[in-house]
Amino acid sequence: MTDVHEDRLRFLFELLATPTPSGFEHEGQRRWLASVAPAADRTWHDAYGNCFAELLPRRAVERPATVAVFGHIDEIGLMAAHIDERGFVYCKAIGGIDPATIVGKRISFRSSVDGVDEPVLGVVGATATHLQDKTVEGKVRKLHELFIDIGAPDRGAAERRLRIGDPGVFAEGPQRIGADLLVARALDNRAGAWVAAETLARVSERRDELRCRLVAVSTVQEEVGLVGAEMLAEGLRPDVALVTDVGHATDSPGISNAQHGMVRLAGGPRIAVGATLHPAIVARLEAIAARTGIPLQRFAVPGKTGTDTDAIFRRGGGIPSALVSLPIRYMHTTVEMTSLADLDRIAALFTAFALDLADGERFVAQI
Repeated sequence: MTDVHEDRLRFLFELLATPTPSGFEHEGQRRWLASVAPAADRTWHDAYGNCFAELLPRRAVERPATVAVFGHIDEIGLMAAHIDERGFVYCKAIGGIDPATIVGKRISFRSSVDGVDEPVLGVVGATATHLQDKTVEGKVRKLHELFIDIGAPDRGAAERRLRIGDPGVFAEGPQRIGADLLVARALDNRAGAWVAAETLARVSERRDELRCRLVAVSTVQEEVGLVGAEMLAEGLRPDVALVTDVGHATDSPGISNAQHGMVRLAGGPRIAVGATLHPAIVARLEAIAARTGIPLQRFAVPGKTGTDTDAIFRRGGGIPSALVSLPIRYMHTTVEMTSLADLDRIAALFTAFALDLADGERFVAQI
């Protein structure tokens, strides 16, 4: 990942370490805005915390197209829903969580109790094998059957540290594996928020070539229903929406490629093809990738993409959209794995796309 400045790579690691569960994205968004501000003409945010950074062309363009690069910043997590008389905490999921993957994990809660300023650490209780009832312990537990131990002796002590509705995230930070691979929680989708910021930074360095209005967007509440993107798409109404999220790398054991396709880790970004994705933008991205030596992996998406793209493309009479995903393994776990080279390639592709647009260029269906 030699094309990424060290301070920008450091920013990625800061984002990955910042707790930003859906509905509680403020700390991550503050970091994002601080990062994009030096390269942007202006930054702003809306009522629910979607954040924007704008870059305008230096030279006069009669009708500059608005190209928006989207990534959602929120992550999955847990929310305190019940505290029993012994002080154990039971939670509801923020986003999609597989209960089988979280037993024994550490949870860091952001407390709303007055005077509790530090994170409240807890562990998802894992009964020692010596004490398990072998007639029932083999079953896969549901989330409401799991408890979190915050070290409180009773309900009163727990409630002095934690309130119902307080959010928590898994307390595991990012780590490198060799020169290229990265393991972290919340690559889904700090990666996309980083790509939006990185694209703006790279375009700003070649601003004399820019002939469109570029807006980097960090959205909220994607993991609970694409909510943030739905809020902003109508008001922003870009002429082109470039969305980055993570996508499944399907080259690890136990995955049916006949069912899910073949996407290789570090094999290049995954470009979606299907009804939601505008064919002219997909074709332009593929042509730019071929010209610049960026490998892409095509991925068939006949209908919904499961990303912010679904909330954006149908607004305002139809917003021409494309989705370029970062291949990762082990999605929605604390050990999501990806290639830094692929992340760099997405930022490079979006930068080249923004700089490739002609004055006033638009994308319409060819009928």
